[in-house]
Amino acid sequence: MTTQKVAVITASGKGIGAAIASELAESGYRVAMLSNSDGAVKLAEKLNGIGVTGSVTEPSDLAKLINLTMEKYGRIDAVVNNTGHPPKGELLDILDADWHLGLDMLILNVVRMARLVTPIFIKQGGGAIVNISTFSAFEPKLNFPVSSTLRSGLASFTKLYADRYGEFGIRMNNVLPGYVDNYPISEANIAKIPMKRYAKVQEIAKTVRFLLSDDAGYITGQNIRADGGVTHSI
Repeated sequence: MTTQKVAVITASGKGIGAAIASELAESGYRVAMLSNSDGAVKLAEKLNGIGVTGSVTEPSDLAKLINLTMEKYGRIDAVVNNTGHPPKGELLDILDADWHLGLDMLILNVVRMARLVTPIFIKQGGGAIVNISTFSAFEPKLNFPVSSTLRSGLASFTKLYADRYGEFGIRMNNVLPGYVDNYPISEANIAKIPMKRYAKVQEIAKTVRFLLSDDAGYITGQNIRADGGVTHSI
């Protein structure tokens, strides 16, 4: 049992997820991490946390992560649902199996995690969840057809969850990154960004940290763009 706050972060072996785990650990959280490689296990050793190898698409892996966290720490205060990228392709050539994989990766991972942690949050008197989404959730891109389609659905689920569990002191929000520097930088993409640069993974991590904190205690059901202004809608 610990009196420190505890955060669970999925897909946290590298990139945005690893940056979030490091940021939260530096901010005083104990961290429990999942990735489909050994990246989360290795980083967890450095951060004095829990590392599990598994997939966000496997309910048993999510349950294992939550069970281990509760066994070691006795509490969970925050969850960050991060994931990899779903299949891409020509719009009508994408196989049904790839659409179903995208559903598992981008929506059902959040639903399944919420089933696991919501009773814990209710018992503790509150908690916060942040889902890592994408800037194309509201301005769909043919480059990311599965991601654009399903992450729009994630926004709806997030609002429904926030409405249903807000009275218990539980919040859920989405962060919508634009182009981030954990991927190769393209001059063509930079030209689209008003700030003329990619985001640093640490900037996304700090946004997540804020949304999990008490300073964001009245923010719920929202989609926070951290995209350097690349989207046009208001």
